[in-house]
Amino acid sequence: MLSLSSPVSLGKTGDFTELVGLVRQSGLLDRRHRYYAVRIVLNLVVFAAGWVVFALVGDSWWQLLTAVFFAVMFTQLAFIGHDAGHKQIFRSRRANDAVGYAHGALVGISYEWWVNKHIRHHANPNHEEDDPDLDIPLLAFSRAQTHTKRGFLRWTTKYQAFLFFPLLLLEGLNLHWAGVRAVMTGEVKSRGRESVLLLVHVAVYLTAVFVVLSPPIALAFIAVHQGLWGVYMGCSFAPNHKGMPTIAPGTKLDFFRKQVMTSRNVSGGRWVDWLLGGLNYQIEHHLFPNMPRPNLRRAQVLVSEFCTRHGVHYAQCGLLTSLGHVLRHLHEVGAPLRARSRPAS
Repeated sequence: MLSLSSPVSLGKTGDFTELVGLVRQSGLLDRRHRYYAVRIVLNLVVFAAGWVVFALVGDSWWQLLTAVFFAVMFTQLAFIGHDAGHKQIFRSRRANDAVGYAHGALVGISYEWWVNKHIRHHANPNHEEDDPDLDIPLLAFSRAQTHTKRGFLRWTTKYQAFLFFPLLLLEGLNLHWAGVRAVMTGEVKSRGRESVLLLVHVAVYLTAVFVVLSPPIALAFIAVHQGLWGVYMGCSFAPNHKGMPTIAPGTKLDFFRKQVMTSRNVSGGRWVDWLLGGLNYQIEHHLFPNMPRPNLRRAQVLVSEFCTRHGVHYAQCGLLTSLGHVLRHLHEVGAPLRARSRPAS
């Protein structure tokens, strides 16, 4: 388990200025309208075709296979919402938000809530106090966090490496509920718009499921769909930072090193690019959040070489290896709690 805890600033801000110049010169910040037009249209066509198949199959246990399909499609649609939230698709905020709200409605997530949360994550990745992605009650990502756990949360933290994937089965429902809660408590400014979009999503989804399917099959369909969607989403985001160094309160890092040293890339070629929605280039994405997804592959070569020249560790490994790092980190963080529960010999 690694933690960055120096009380002083590390690194030089001029390093990043040099890298920005290289990236701009290569045209990697230029919009890719054709790519996104094709990607969005294909996603929507395949998504709609899935619902046609759903209606044709009817009340059958074979629908559990369509539930798996929709878990994949919900995640792919969420990736487009992610890109829109970062202004990767268009230069104007209004155009990106239109795409983001639409895709948020398709998967049942509050787009504004997610954008606000994600901006805070990008500003302070893996910061033990300021990164909302480290604020998960059932888990701990540093030894300092284990000290705050009590009761049932202490037990889940103790065995969090074993519980990680089972807990991800609930992540889809958690994303739905977080959006609803944000609207109810006024965390989002567009409460009216978000309320309508979330209500329409729930109404259309549940109507389609319970009109076509009998109650037992409908409940099984929802469980498989929402559960696997949560696992897919979790496995897309967790490898990016979990198991990388966390930043202790009071530590100051320049932007370049803060983003690179807390992030991990996942290698594997274009198949992984599609599977993880470009999030496998997490280092490049954190350095240039508004860089269009298809440009990240080219940027990776520039950034990795730049890190080598400046002596900054550039973390990259395969998908299974990265998930292994996540589980190993969770196991090590929970080790003190397990040690205290063992009887003295």
